[in-house]
Amino acid sequence: MRDYVRFAVVAGAFVTAAACAKQQDKPPAASPPAAPPVVTIHAKDFAYTMPDTVPAGYVTFHLVNDGPDLHHATIVRLDSGKTMADMEAALKHPGPLPAWLVSLGGPNAPAPGDTSNATLNLTAGSYAVLCFVDVPGGVPHFAKGMVHPLVVAAAAGGAPAAPPTADIAVTLVDYGFEFSKPLTAGHHVFAVTDSGPQMHELELVQLAPGKTGEDVVKWVQNPQGPPPGKPIGGIAGVVPHVPTYFSADLAKGNYLFICFVPDAKDGKPHFMHGMMHTETIE
Repeated sequence: MRDYVRFAVVAGAFVTAAACAKQQDKPPAASPPAAPPVVTIHAKDFAYTMPDTVPAGYVTFHLVNDGPDLHHATIVRLDSGKTMADMEAALKHPGPLPAWLVSLGGPNAPAPGDTSNATLNLTAGSYAVLCFVDVPGGVPHFAKGMVHPLVVAAAAGGAPAAPPTADIAVTLVDYGFEFSKPLTAGHHVFAVTDSGPQMHELELVQLAPGKTGEDVVKWVQNPQGPPPGKPIGGIAGVVPHVPTYFSADLAKGNYLFICFVPDAKDGKPHFMHGMMHTETIE
């Protein structure tokens, strides 16, 4: 009997040790990817209030339009050792941006008093935030001082942030918008990619009842009276093949997708080449 007890104790200890060893052999559970940090930008006539430095990797920019005019926040990277002074000198000349000034998108214009967002993947380097909106008056807001320098610093370490999980993909083409599926009411995360060859933007407008995209174009060219729709946001000008993301809550109604970027060949805004599209949510 004593030997049996001794055997049972030894056998139990062996089983326990084996179980512990098996648990130790199992790899630790992977932590879920971190969400991108959120950087808030306040826009007003004509300046930004925002941090001067953001971390490299995916960053979500939350734009608050303190109004009263339309504003967006285009994030541009200064390559080839160029400076803010170089950028300001280059912007005095109309036409396409120089190759060393790379436009990576950003939160497009919401209505005054509203907000918009965009998530971008940024590498370390020197950047700037600019507003290219030119209504009212036809003068781009960056020419009125709406420029903010930005440093993207190398990440401090740890798991990199993951991009948002999109449920609708939008491809920007010369000259149109292609959707992975029809729009529905509710919250959506859009993955936006410019397939090129030109730079494009996506401005999303909820049309007022009875109004059309042509009404929006007329109002932008002569902004008199109430606007024919409510700007929601989207993605500011982005060069080809750079994926960006934005989210929006959509109700039933008619929505306009439109691109105001000047054409590289004739300087006309892309909506004049047909880059405007209306979607209806029943």
